[in-house]
Amino acid sequence: MTHILRIDSSARTEGSISRALADKVIAKYAGASVTGRDLADGIPHLDAAWTKATFTPVDARSADDTAALALSDQIVAEVQAADLIVISAATYNFSIPSSLKAWIDQLVRSGVTFRYREDGTPEGLLTDKRVIVVTASGGTPIGAAHDFISPYLTFILNFMGLSDVEFISATGADGIAVADAHIEKLAA
Repeated sequence: MTHILRIDSSARTEGSISRALADKVIAKYAGASVTGRDLADGIPHLDAAWTKATFTPVDARSADDTAALALSDQIVAEVQAADLIVISAATYNFSIPSSLKAWIDQLVRSGVTFRYREDGTPEGLLTDKRVIVVTASGGTPIGAAHDFISPYLTFILNFMGLSDVEFISATGADGIAVADAHIEKLAA
């Protein structure tokens, strides 16, 4: 059975187009189990305690270090357990919501979700997962010169080994109809 991790990042919980699109994507996977994380509920940004803990070897971490990484560990475990990750991302100021950036910061960890090989090249450790990103925007289509969502998310997800990334975008007046047509073509 497919396990889906759903990440919602729109600050709007009612009337959010990106959330509605994520609902439609998940409906394509009847019978799948779903774990949800709503970033509108709040997610902390990185701080000194988190940073110290990540640079401390696992066997030398204090109780405070373990506590500082508890949410990050949970986020990593959720991604590791997923077969499919559905990210709903509103477009704020031509980019992703800050809550989604904070979630990514909690997820990107050296030696956990990526590592550097002996030659210095990075290797993503999150593999064999599909990612569908649904976005909504009044006027920032995916691929436009002012689209900072898709290049950033593609890069950072690929950096962690998540290389099967697909974008579904609702942009402008006919955006929902275009996105709906794209969703209808998804192979579950």
